[in-house]
Amino acid sequence: MKNVASSVSGRVLVVTTAVGGEVKPGDELFKIESMKMEIPVEAEEAGRIIQVLVREGDEIQEGQTLAILG
Repeated sequence: MKNVASSVSGRVLVVTTAVGGEVKPGDELFKIESMKMEIPVEAEEAGRIIQVLVREGDEIQEGQTLAILG
């Protein structure tokens, strides 16, 4: 399994994936607002979403796991 983590602290604006969804490298999984900028979180490798650990509006920290790929 592979963790998908945030590279910045901020707030989850958009969750663009769901449990069971197939993703490939470069697919946008989340959009984070940090310092008034929108930062995409993309899949680094192909897989299936096993678990989504955050919801839109959640405050997150740099390095926090947002989803788990299997």
